[in-house]
Amino acid sequence: MTILMNTHKSLRRSMAMALGCLLLMSSPAMSQDAAKKGFEVAAKSDRSDRGFGDSTVILSMVLKNAAGAESTRSMAMMTLELPDESIGDRSLVRFDSPADIEGTSLLSHAQIIDADDQWLFLPALKRVKRISSRNKSGPFVGSEFAFEDITGNELKKYEYVWIREESCGDVNCDVLERKPRYENSGYTRQLVWIDQPDAQYRKIEYYDRKDDLLKTQTFEDYKLYDGKFWRAQVFRMDNHQTGKSTILNFGEYTFNTGLTDSDFEKGVLRRQF
Repeated sequence: MTILMNTHKSLRRSMAMALGCLLLMSSPAMSQDAAKKGFEVAAKSDRSDRGFGDSTVILSMVLKNAAGAESTRSMAMMTLELPDESIGDRSLVRFDSPADIEGTSLLSHAQIIDADDQWLFLPALKRVKRISSRNKSGPFVGSEFAFEDITGNELKKYEYVWIREESCGDVNCDVLERKPRYENSGYTRQLVWIDQPDAQYRKIEYYDRKDDLLKTQTFEDYKLYDGKFWRAQVFRMDNHQTGKSTILNFGEYTFNTGLTDSDFEKGVLRRQF
């Protein structure tokens, strides 16, 4: 009987300690610490890429349907860095093949809390279409990337919470939850894996408006350019609800090519680059 009573006391003590830990973790101070750490990890990743100026790269887009059938597109992308964290970067994507989408271009001026400014040039219609703020969650040219994914990693677009540390491949990662600060996002939240050695993104899970897992993006085959700038050579986006996927295979990046604001004005959409 004494042994049984001692066992019950020990069990109650363990339960009380566990409950105390849970209450402590849910306290405002712990929540603030997790939010602060989450932002610091995300900021370290974002700021590790500062100073690249501008970049150009040729890449291919491979679309795969649920049955495994593939189609491939070739495209080019230019990016202009804006050092001010309150203003997003500029990017321009242009498709070179196949013939039915050749010349299709997307110009993006990333914003922070407001919806990104994005314009799509459709050569078949010979017109520039502004992407509505309510259509950012729509698919980008039939891929599993949404329009908002094109500019999705701007630091101050989100509120962050550090969740845990865990192994991701051959390194350890910090796992963060981030929630979009801007209206009309197609996502309630995202889980982000950022590696500790180089502060680079390894994986993002996207949760839809019902808070169901929608897609997972992985970043693979990192390469270090100029001894300073990491770039994943492969982006893979898997849609768990449709079984479709899109893979972006990047070629060699070129930095500091002399791009300026004038290269990212709406008028350039009708021109070749």
